[in-house]
Amino acid sequence: MNLAVKECKTMSSDFHLQSILIIDDDIELTEMLSAYLTSMGYQVTVKNDGEAGLSEALSGNHYDLVLLDVMMPKLDGFDVLKKLRASHSTPVLMLTARGDDYDRILGLEMGADDYLPKPFNHRELVARIKAIVRRHNIATSGGAVEQDLRVENVHLSPSSQVAKIDDIPLTLTSTEFLILRLLMLHAGHRVTKEEISLKVLGKPLQAFDRSIDMHVSNLRKKIAEITINEKIKTIRGVGYMLMMSAAK
Repeated sequence: MNLAVKECKTMSSDFHLQSILIIDDDIELTEMLSAYLTSMGYQVTVKNDGEAGLSEALSGNHYDLVLLDVMMPKLDGFDVLKKLRASHSTPVLMLTARGDDYDRILGLEMGADDYLPKPFNHRELVARIKAIVRRHNIATSGGAVEQDLRVENVHLSPSSQVAKIDDIPLTLTSTEFLILRLLMLHAGHRVTKEEISLKVLGKPLQAFDRSIDMHVSNLRKKIAEITINEKIKTIRGVGYMLMMSAAK
């Protein structure tokens, strides 16, 4: 994945969002969101149940982001996310009930890029959308070529848009890819959660926000499918470090 990174800068026209798929059974809310986002120049498609939403997401039509509700008829948001992630890396912003930490954590574990509790401010929604799409485009854009990164048996290739361990490809979300890239750039040294949040998620770290922990946990699980050697060490209360042989 090409990482010609303009980290933590305001979203530019190069990363302009074109299309959003909203999957939510709240018709009044989706009509309001559709009108609001359309007025800002976005192309919006709405589906009001999980089954129809999944079918549209897998239809071959391109979407820059999916807004996905949790509680829906036919298929709930978790089922939609699981089936979508089996073949697609389209960024997903989960819409969860306020205060329901279980839904948020489960969504992140299953590959959601971020979550937003209902009810939410429209400006905050747009800010989250821009941040998610910005990092997805950073990880997958075809901009200026960045040099390959290698740390022992971990290989990150911008030109081929692939991350590998022992020459075996890792299937990563754009967020996981950028976290791995940041850890590789600082291999053998700790990277704070604050730095990861700013440089990868594009937002300051909030108290009690477990997004970084869940993304790193998912990255670890995928690495563990290839090698039994620990690659990412937790620096308790601080952040994470990509391990090197001399640092073990």
